[in-house]
Amino acid sequence: MALEIIFFSIWIFIFGLCIGSFLNCVIYRLEQEESLMGRSYCPQCKHVLNWKDLIPVFSFLWLRGRCRYCKKTISWQYPVVELITALLFVILFWWQYPVVATPLGWLQLVFLFAITSFAIVLFVYDLHHFLILDVVLYPAIAVTLVYQIIFHLQLLVFGQLLAALGAFAFFLALFLVTRGRGIGFGDCKLAVFLGLLVGFPGIIITVFLSFAFGAIVGVALLSLGKKGLKSQLPFAPFLLAGSLVTLLWGNQLMAWYLHFFSV
Repeated sequence: MALEIIFFSIWIFIFGLCIGSFLNCVIYRLEQEESLMGRSYCPQCKHVLNWKDLIPVFSFLWLRGRCRYCKKTISWQYPVVELITALLFVILFWWQYPVVATPLGWLQLVFLFAITSFAIVLFVYDLHHFLILDVVLYPAIAVTLVYQIIFHLQLLVFGQLLAALGAFAFFLALFLVTRGRGIGFGDCKLAVFLGLLVGFPGIIITVFLSFAFGAIVGVALLSLGKKGLKSQLPFAPFLLAGSLVTLLWGNQLMAWYLHFFSV
């Protein structure tokens, strides 16, 4: 059994690296408002890249972080996104492993891989541009809704839909109160996606964790002098990170919380 897990984990890690490389391409093409079709090229010199330049992580290390043709620096975003995608895919596989041997289990794992891919694009794009792209968010919402209808129809109304509407209303109230300076309307729409994903009471944990992560990062950046008191931080990365923790360990966190306050 252990050898089987290791075998599949290795292949899923490699698959995750490839998907991460594709996500980097998606992020860049969306930034440039280009079609996703066509050969990959260096953002600096526009030289079409050879297959040897496109091996995830390895090519970056082999070329020492520089383009083979113009010798200009390649962003660290590329290997970091590839590695994070691969690691998240492996973690999701381990989390799903007890049921992954069944056809439905594999379908659920594919859904998790797809949702993670959407989330990574949203995370990186908002981190760079303070913008949540509808062209990425709406398909993520549609895929999640279809998945919940297929697998959790009995919980959809009082679980996922309640969480989605409640989270949207909460962030919409913050958006209106702060007049868009504290929370963007994109965060309101993102809350719908996350509510459908983690359901109720998972969305409460997600929101709590997102504010906690945001506070920790904000204080750290202030302490290091990287941000000022009036500086803005993109909130979507914290929401997405909070939803991932909730998805994987939300039940344990809720059980710990209830046990802690029942003592």
